[in-house]
Order: sequence, then C-alpha cells, then structure tokens
Amino acid sequence: MKPFEAKDYPVFDMFNYRWGLVTAGTPEHWNTCTIAWGSLGTIWGMPGKGKPIATVYINPARYTWVFLKEQETFTVSLFPEAYRKALGYLGSHSGRDGDKVSAAGLTPKVIDGAVTFAEAELTFVCRKIYEAPFDRAAITPEVNGTFYNRMEPHWMFVGEILGCEDRR
Repeated sequence: MKPFEAKDYPVFDMFNYRWGLVTAGTPEHWNTCTIAWGSLGTIWGMPGKGKPIATVYINPARYTWVFLKEQETFTVSLFPEAYRKALGYLGSHSGRDGDKVSAAGLTPKVIDGAVTFAEAELTFVCRKIYEAPFDRAAITPEVNGTFYNRMEPHWMFVGEILGCEDRR
C-alpha cells in the first residue's frame, strides 16, 4: 500500500451513489457492512496540513459496529458498479449468522494488517481518531422522526487515512 495522497476523488458521489464497505477487526476475526453514509475530508491541521480523513456512520445494531469500537484501524472499500448486488447482499445479512462475504462472492485480502477485498477498486486504510454517537437531542425533529423513531442513532467513526490502494 502506498501512503495516502489527495487526488481526484468524487467525494459527494462515492458513498451516496456507489455505496461501499467498512471493515474492521483483525485478519483472523473481522466483519464488514455496507455503507451509504460517509465522507472524505480533512481535520485537525493548519491549511494545507490537515489530516486526511474518512468518516463513516454506523448503527450500533450492526455487527460491524462492535469491531469498529474494539479496533484501532478500519478500511473503507469502494467497488465497481458490477458489485452492487454483492453490496446489497452484505447490507441485508449479518456476519453474526454466517459467512456472508463468501455468499456475496467477494474475496477478502489483507493490506497493512487491515482487511479489504480483492474486488475493491479503491480502499482507504484508516486509523480511528474519533468516535461518538449522534446526540438525539441535537438532531432535528424531521431527521429523528424519519430515521430514529424505532432505532438508536448512528455512531460517527472518523479515521485518519494512512494509505490507499487505488486500482481505478
């Protein structure tokens, strides 16, 4: 894996239209889930020297949340459109119940001690630098009523991007 270098990443489309996977754990014990909420940017630095970050939003009901809470690193992996069905499967099945990755037809691989997938065209390897739950009291009534009337709010996980595998 090469060190991360900011370049032309369509940050507003990557999560919203393409989906992706967030994966956390060790090469021996890990889990992944489909994400459609996320962002890329910078934080905690002077202009031109901010830390490059990936932020993902995960509900605590997801099995992957446990791995994100326990581990220091995670990956954010994005795929060609041809893998949309596999990502849909991974988003609707739990790793608690079996090997959903094999069932989806993806091939796990390890880069720098973090798990991603051979089919991913873009993977960010991140070191967790912040985590917190959304504060229900700070969320607008419209969003609370739409998303959180029957479930707990999502958690935000911010990871400093340490490196990137770009096969686009």
